[in-house]
Amino acid sequence: MNNYITTYTGVHVVPYDLKPEDIRIEDIAHALSMLCRGNGHVKTFWSVGEHCILAAKEAMLRGYGRRLALACLLHDASECYLSDVPSPFKAKLDGYRETENGILSMVYEKFLGSDLTAEEFLLLDGIDKDLLYYDLSVLLGEKMDREEPQMKVKIEYTQRPFQEVETEYLELFEKLK
Repeated sequence: MNNYITTYTGVHVVPYDLKPEDIRIEDIAHALSMLCRGNGHVKTFWSVGEHCILAAKEAMLRGYGRRLALACLLHDASECYLSDVPSPFKAKLDGYRETENGILSMVYEKFLGSDLTAEEFLLLDGIDKDLLYYDLSVLLGEKMDREEPQMKVKIEYTQRPFQEVETEYLELFEKLK
């Protein structure tokens, strides 16, 4: 049995020993367009890629600039290599968060030129949590214990073919880089 995964573009990647040269935007766009939010426990398929596209658009509409919008587009890129692990389980996996954060730092350094600052991380995290509010309430029917966030981006939970999401992800990446 091999100790690597083969990515969409054919790269053999050891997720816990990822190298910058292993990271390809085509792999990220493809994998995230195929991964379902909420570990698949949603009323309709909603991809991680779609979520990232909305996060990037929201950052632009909030006036956060291209760098932060690109960071929002890339903020779940580690899931291309590690999959979408539910947060409660993620907290129990020794070393998982460190691996995930290491991959994200590498992605940011490769595509942004540096890791996020603390301020950038807080802005990104705010958008991510605001979108999660809608994912949980719309896709799962969860009652939320916080005030409904006001989003600038229009959120439509319309299922699209993964190829459309992948193409839009790559086009947005080109626009923002």
